[in-house]
Amino acid sequence: MTDVAEQSLVAEWHALLARHAAVSGALECRLQDEHGIGVNEFETLERLATCDRKCRAADLTDATHLTQSTTSRLISRMERDGLVERSMCDIDRRGIFVMLTAAGRRLYEEAKPTHRAVLREQLAGEG
Repeated sequence: MTDVAEQSLVAEWHALLARHAAVSGALECRLQDEHGIGVNEFETLERLATCDRKCRAADLTDATHLTQSTTSRLISRMERDGLVERSMCDIDRRGIFVMLTAAGRRLYEEAKPTHRAVLREQLAGEG
């Protein structure tokens, strides 16, 4: 790889990181200010809202791009706040399912327009 090609590749990577930071930061601020949740909580609510009633905890780890332990702590906080419930898998006792509560669904529906507005503002015309 030539120096010019490498510099271009690194510049593209830095631009991607900057764009991600800008969008994530805007989402974090607006969701926190308007709904009292962060990006990770919203993404978890959205994943659960689009699952068929319940979702495996391991699938949430993949969907939210968090570590297993971070996802577990996030789910515990959300459970404590009444947004989700956990249940054991009937077939495999090691498996844990997570589902939205009515309060979690309400919060998701309230926060979804804010999330989409920030995405439109931050990503409009980008491609």
